[in-house]
Amino acid sequence: MYVVINGGGKVGSHLGSLLAAKGNDVAMIEKRPAVLEKLGAELPSRVLLIAGDGCNLTAQEDAGVEHADVFISVTGEDEQNLVACQLAKVRFRVKRAIGRVNSPANEFIFNALGVQAVSATTIISHLIEKQLSAGEVLAHHILKKGRLALVEIVLPDEDCPVCEKKILDLQLPPDTVLVAVARGNQVIVPKGDTALECGDQVFAVTPIDQESELNRLFTGK
Repeated sequence: MYVVINGGGKVGSHLGSLLAAKGNDVAMIEKRPAVLEKLGAELPSRVLLIAGDGCNLTAQEDAGVEHADVFISVTGEDEQNLVACQLAKVRFRVKRAIGRVNSPANEFIFNALGVQAVSATTIISHLIEKQLSAGEVLAHHILKKGRLALVEIVLPDEDCPVCEKKILDLQLPPDTVLVAVARGNQVIVPKGDTALECGDQVFAVTPIDQESELNRLFTGK
């Protein structure tokens, strides 16, 4: 998998090291010379470093974004992350764009524009790396001191109790929110009239003690 990361701060550096260690091809865009020098000393030599602004067309061209499977922007500025992701999606038709959101109030904007909005390095890496069998549930990240979990459920191909149903017709467990649906190469921001299909990967935030109930609802198991 080829991944381009915009932003070489602590989040970008850690994410780049993690993805490269797992065998992915990684390029990183960073505009600060001092940070680039530090990255060159810390990151594996196989990580391609691009000097430039990730919101700039030339920098994304130099990074080969048109060939990327995933584009991730993790700078400390939400506006830059959104612009960089939109450029990757619109100009280079990148298959998947993920943006770091520093202010929760901006998450809706990212999702509305088709950019996966996330706020933790661990969540990003799991969203990219994990492959689940049908009906398996994985707790990706425990949120708010263990009270909430971000989980992924892959809808079964047969005997799926929620397939062809709209989200507004589902009786979700209390305090559970669906945040994304991955369908093939497409990532859908779920709305009330979104109909689920067999094989969909459903991402949800739910209280820890509701995970089993959520699994039964979506898989019948």
